[in-house]
Amino acid sequence: MTLTTLRPARRLLVAVGAAAGLVAAPLSAPLAATAAGSATGVWAMDGYGTIVAVDNGEAKLYQTTTISCTPAAEYTQDGSTFAADGEQSFTFAVHRDRAELRLEGDVGARHLRRVPKLPAACSMPGATDPLATFDQFWTTFADNYPFFAAKGIDWTAVRAKYRPQVTSDAALFDLLTAMIRPLGDAHTGISTPDRDFAGVRPGTTLPTLELETNVIRPYIEKATLHGVRYTSYANDRIGYAELPGGIGYLRVIGFLGYGDIPHYDSERAVLDRTLDTILATKPRKLILDLRLNGGGSDQLGLDLASRLTARPYFAYSKRTRNNPADPSSFTAPQPANVVPSGKSRFTGSMAILTGGSQLSAGETFTMAMMNRTPRPIRIGENTQGVFSDTMDRTLPNGWTFFLPNEVYRTAAGTSYDGAGIPPDIRRPVFTPAELNGGRDSAFNTAVEYLRRQS
Repeated sequence: MTLTTLRPARRLLVAVGAAAGLVAAPLSAPLAATAAGSATGVWAMDGYGTIVAVDNGEAKLYQTTTISCTPAAEYTQDGSTFAADGEQSFTFAVHRDRAELRLEGDVGARHLRRVPKLPAACSMPGATDPLATFDQFWTTFADNYPFFAAKGIDWTAVRAKYRPQVTSDAALFDLLTAMIRPLGDAHTGISTPDRDFAGVRPGTTLPTLELETNVIRPYIEKATLHGVRYTSYANDRIGYAELPGGIGYLRVIGFLGYGDIPHYDSERAVLDRTLDTILATKPRKLILDLRLNGGGSDQLGLDLASRLTARPYFAYSKRTRNNPADPSSFTAPQPANVVPSGKSRFTGSMAILTGGSQLSAGETFTMAMMNRTPRPIRIGENTQGVFSDTMDRTLPNGWTFFLPNEVYRTAAGTSYDGAGIPPDIRRPVFTPAELNGGRDSAFNTAVEYLRRQS
């Protein structure tokens, strides 16, 4: 994607094929372009390294750093909406010399200011040699990555170490991956025509479709449920089983890919129909299994949360790095809230199963459930520790890469980036001993816990 992706990396469970570009609808209705000002002009985004140039019913996007400007996608305007094939649509609301851009499905808005003209670099072809590619890659991280200090990484020292080793594109891929591998960040990666790399927190496994199909799904049906009927919905992204004692078992392996049409309205319609069917069984208690969840749409996560509460509450806030020269500078935090759905809801006791193969929207959803009443208990292991939307960028040699630039926080101001959200009760998750022994300690603990609840 050009502005930002749905996370996560391309090879992960939900971000495959055409669905990789989908995001869900905004938290609130899009703002229409108003008479307060015309969208025509050049707009610089607060954070996100993006310039939007609007003229004659078209919008051209540019990816910017402190040393570069790269032309990206072109969009066609229809009213207040801009769309392009294979890209996320967005709405653009103008308020004199300020504007708000809302990506389809992104939680919150991007704020822009009108500027006199495009930077000169945006209309001049740049160098495409290996050193230029290295410099743009390094600078993009230097301008936007929020977690160097937290992870003890001296990015200037990284440049000093690796830049003298740049000799060719053939050597460059290995150098770039060596630079970001120590970040242990599943929202970082590089793609070339024949090679790919995505980071991961050490000691964890990324949630791939192969892992789900060949290992985890058979294990869940046999070792976890012991033959209890498990029904799949939403392109196998959601599953449900009715356990003895009125306990429901709801498994969600992604917040995306529910339907055959990669559009939020269609995705949410499938989610709603699925939840209507599941909640019609009227479970008294619920186990929500997110241990293998490849993420997807934050908004679909909030949509699910809205079916699991009787009262509104604060979910989380997010803010974005917005000053390349000052790593401590961020945009104003934008809050997200859970609002109870008008459809059928589950409001009883709940246990959430968590693990290291749960990431991105699977984690923002878990964060969104932390203020629910009654509060769900978390059982298992720490989540992966990546929350931000990812910035998709294009390098001078045509390679692409992605990185995070946002920080998600709880009401108390806590960020779980890096370490992941910890469980309340720690149990092994998908370890060799569990898999080979046919045990599911986290699930069994959840059943025992819920049986004790009134």
